[in-house]
Amino acid sequence: MDECRLVYVTTSDEAEALRLGRQVVEQRLAACANVLPAMRSIYWWDDEVQSAQEAILLLKTREDLLPSLTAALVELHSYECPCVVALPICGGYGPFLDWICAETQGTRTSPPQ
Repeated sequence: MDECRLVYVTTSDEAEALRLGRQVVEQRLAACANVLPAMRSIYWWDDEVQSAQEAILLLKTREDLLPSLTAALVELHSYECPCVVALPICGGYGPFLDWICAETQGTRTSPPQ
């Protein structure tokens, strides 16, 4: 469980989130990708407060994959400085956390129902 991470990524739209999610899951850098298609962001950029419609990509992975996952996301992302942040998963359903680890090691298992 200590090794599982939730990675939060903002994207320009749902299509980009889906594209990024599929690519990193196919590469087994993440076990799962969830796309939340719409949110409104307010942030500083180019010395101005900006506002934009974006999508959220949530990824489940292992801590040791964070450097490779981050590098892949930054390379594939449309933004100059994409938001890619990782949060520790401090608890949860053990079989699901085991599934995250197994899927990112290339060991095929079924997700817990």
